[in-house]
Amino acid sequence: MSGNSKARQGSGAAPPEAAPQAATNPAPQATNSMWGGRFDAAPDGLMTAINASVGFDCRLYAEDIAASKAHADMLVAQGIIPAADGAKIQAGLDSIREEIEHGRFEFKSELEDIHMNIEARLGELIGGAAGRLHTARSRNDQVATDFRLWVRGALQRSDAEMRDLQAALIARAEDNAATVMPGFTHLQSAQPVTFGHHLLAYVEMLGRDRGRVTDCLRRLGECPLGAGALAGTSFPIDREASATALGFDRPCANSIDAVSDRDFALEALSLAAIVATHLSRLAEELVIWSSAQFAFIRLSDGFSTGSSMMPQKRNPDAAELVRAKSGRITGALVALLTVMKGLALSYAKDMQEDKEPLFDAFDSLSICLRATAGMIGDLEVDKAAMAGAAGHGHATATELADWLVRELDMPFRDAHRVTGRVVRRADELSCRLDELSLEELQAVEPRIIAAALEVLNPLNAVASRSSYGGTAPSQVRAQVVRARERFL
Repeated sequence: MSGNSKARQGSGAAPPEAAPQAATNPAPQATNSMWGGRFDAAPDGLMTAINASVGFDCRLYAEDIAASKAHADMLVAQGIIPAADGAKIQAGLDSIREEIEHGRFEFKSELEDIHMNIEARLGELIGGAAGRLHTARSRNDQVATDFRLWVRGALQRSDAEMRDLQAALIARAEDNAATVMPGFTHLQSAQPVTFGHHLLAYVEMLGRDRGRVTDCLRRLGECPLGAGALAGTSFPIDREASATALGFDRPCANSIDAVSDRDFALEALSLAAIVATHLSRLAEELVIWSSAQFAFIRLSDGFSTGSSMMPQKRNPDAAELVRAKSGRITGALVALLTVMKGLALSYAKDMQEDKEPLFDAFDSLSICLRATAGMIGDLEVDKAAMAGAAGHGHATATELADWLVRELDMPFRDAHRVTGRVVRRADELSCRLDELSLEELQAVEPRIIAAALEVLNPLNAVASRSSYGGTAPSQVRAQVVRARERFL
């Protein structure tokens, strides 16, 4: 990585530039000073290329420094290293963080990863005291801890972004509590609903998604630090202190499990894939609704693009990209599942492949959540177009069947058949159900009276659906109140 590259991953900002790629056959490197005591020769250039991960795990710099500071404090408190060395380590780590955040840190691929890059630089800054930091610690428990910390932060950021999207949806739903539109099944006109009711469905989906975040964070609350390579350590460490210092609930109970599983990452990717699927469904509807054939909504200029050839085009590219990125996020989950499926306990280098899919997935999820909130926040609703389409496809047929049950005491299956014949008559006359005369209705069922005409009106049909959670405007407004209380 170049010396002037920016690196601010600890705050969730964009990643720094990747470390320079190793050449196909680079000049031989010296034996790695961090682990080279066992080796006489330098690794092959291709080994350096396949082994180095600093190009992407540099995003863990803030977590690595935080975990190292907590570990050093614990070592001092337990009398394992001298307090003077601990103070030097703390000051050196603070300096390294400042160097990284101001673009002055040189990342070296021959040092493999962010952990060894930081440790090597610490040695340059404070000398021999730096060598004490890795006492009672392995890179196995170090990286597992750093990764858990990063995933925790990513989940918390995603939760906040989901909340912002819920807020946008709830506000838009409140404005459209009585805006009548077609409700669909199989993308065929089914029953009239309100636009507010439709949007609140996504609020509920996101609420469950946020519940999954809470569940994942609870299981994520165990700290691997102190597990060592796999067997723990003979030093008198205080794992409870390290866990508490880093905001975990407790240490991992089994040192092998602590370093060998990535189920926390798999769970995070699983919930990310579910969220992305929900966003993709909403994005699909935004694409459909904004088409000239529907014209229910108009996306703002800020979330639309034009055509290089066709001057009239307004393309819903933001929605289309949200829809597409669901595949990318689901692919990350499948990739990590595949990496983990055949690994014997405990640690294997395969697990280095856990980070890039997860980093990419949460970067993608973040921009999708923010873009969707933006689209919802400033779209224009054509209420007249929605209302005009609400009765298409004989959408109030169910209301007539229900009326026959209530008023004529007709079994529902009989009422269903009668209504089907009425629908067929409307088709023959090429009209909507609410355009049929009383005489046409009575020709099918003589006991139908004028009151039945009222239920065929989409506005009346919507108002009648007043059961809990239903689409009646009164219920939608009540749902808005409850949603604000539960989620915002």
